[in-house]
Amino acid sequence: MRATRLSIFIGADDRWRHKPLYHEIVRRAREAGLAGATVLTGIEGYGAASRIHTTRLLNLSEDLPVVVLIVDADERVRAFLPQLDELVEEGMVVLDEVEVVRYGKAE
Repeated sequence: MRATRLSIFIGADDRWRHKPLYHEIVRRAREAGLAGATVLTGIEGYGAASRIHTTRLLNLSEDLPVVVLIVDADERVRAFLPQLDELVEEGMVVLDEVEVVRYGKAE
C-alpha cells in the first residue's frame, strides 16, 4: 500500500505552551485521526545553526535532535500540514512516498 511519511525534525527542548513540542504534535496527530506517530530521540546531530547536539559525556547537550514520524494516506498527511505551520518555528519537515507493509493486527 502506498502512503506518505511525514518526518518532523525538531529539538528536544522545543516547546509549545511550556510543554514539549513533540508531545503537542503527537496529540494533534491523534486528534486529526492520523494512523500513528512515533517520536525518536537522536544521539547526535546538527541543524541550520551548525551547532552539534550530542549525548557524549564530555559535550553533553540537553537539546538533542528529535524526529516525529507519521505515516498515513497522502491526502490525510497533507491536510495535517497547516497544524505544523502553527507549531514548528524552527525545524525541518520532510514528506516522502513510502510503501507500507503491515505485520500483525491493527488495534
